[in-house]
Amino acid sequence: MYWYKLTPLDILMLRDAKPFSPQERAWAGSIFPPNGHTIVGALRGLLPEKQGFNIIGPFLCYENKGNSLYFPRPLGFVKSTPLVPLAWETESHLHNAVLRDETQPCPLVKPVDPLNTDDEDDIIEAKNKLEYRQYLPYKVVLEYLQTGKIEQQDWIVADGSYENQPWTIETRSHNAIEQGTRQVKDADGYFVENGIRLYPGWSLAVGVDANFDTPTSLRLGGEGHRIILQRCDELSEQWASLQQQSKANFEHGGKSIAYLVTPGAFERKDKFQGQERSICRAYPWEWKLAHTVNDNQTPRHLVSMATEKPVPISCRFREKAEVNKSIPAPQVFAAPPGTLYYLNQPQVLFQEDENTKVNKWRKLGYSELLWINYKSEGNN
Repeated sequence: MYWYKLTPLDILMLRDAKPFSPQERAWAGSIFPPNGHTIVGALRGLLPEKQGFNIIGPFLCYENKGNSLYFPRPLGFVKSTPLVPLAWETESHLHNAVLRDETQPCPLVKPVDPLNTDDEDDIIEAKNKLEYRQYLPYKVVLEYLQTGKIEQQDWIVADGSYENQPWTIETRSHNAIEQGTRQVKDADGYFVENGIRLYPGWSLAVGVDANFDTPTSLRLGGEGHRIILQRCDELSEQWASLQQQSKANFEHGGKSIAYLVTPGAFERKDKFQGQERSICRAYPWEWKLAHTVNDNQTPRHLVSMATEKPVPISCRFREKAEVNKSIPAPQVFAAPPGTLYYLNQPQVLFQEDENTKVNKWRKLGYSELLWINYKSEGNN
């Protein structure tokens, strides 16, 4: 893989997956960071027609005395406190109080803290007005993979870094004036869209199994806005070290946490009333729950998960005969990056099999997992 920085030369227009036309909806939103389909569409013009390639990412990158990859914060944390599945926290008093649906993943709880420092942490936060990172730098993520912990000081936003949100949203209105008047047209005369502007020092980063001549410029998103594509071997070394540690954690086995760093597209074909349909959910279909409801079920590995609202992905079907023609494809709702999966044993994704159709999601950078060995407070 070759790693590249994508630095915007202007505002970026990256519309969300909602259908839009000025006649029906006067507001067009933007989604950021862009998904794999958008990145592949931008890079495709740099290669010969019909040549395929795979990507990793995209991620964020910050340049401050060197370049560093940034990853979305793990969602299994309340501020700086990690959550754990109730089934793993045997000393929790909630075992006697929680009524739950056994067909769903296990609830998450705060670990038992004999010193009960939660109130003290809240007082410190209120006094210092602490801001927590929404994107974690490479060094913090590497330490998370090595130790299974993220220290409280590693959550705090560095001064002037915008690590809570390294971009600003700019709202732009578009007016069409009625000919011969100074009035906006009654039909199709007005709509508003949001654009994304990255703060200085920030860019996108992506790994590609294709060697491009850089630096070069290319179009990304709508309105013809352009970015500078630049090779960055420093990012390649960082990703290689993360992959090496993640692989070692996977091979170690035992209780593990899978950290989703790109949107997880977990789609399955199903038939309903004689018609085929696609169903998406927040965790892989091949991962079965560790707890069972019926005696004829076999316990598997997935214990729990921490996630939030899905990321809508809008893609298109391309004509096989004419590659420049396409039609809209059904929307896919992906698990958001930062989702954590708690398993009794690590388990590979069905998408990793190159002989399956769903491997296309991995080629587009989706469903990228980093593995962490779970270490309870009693084992540290």
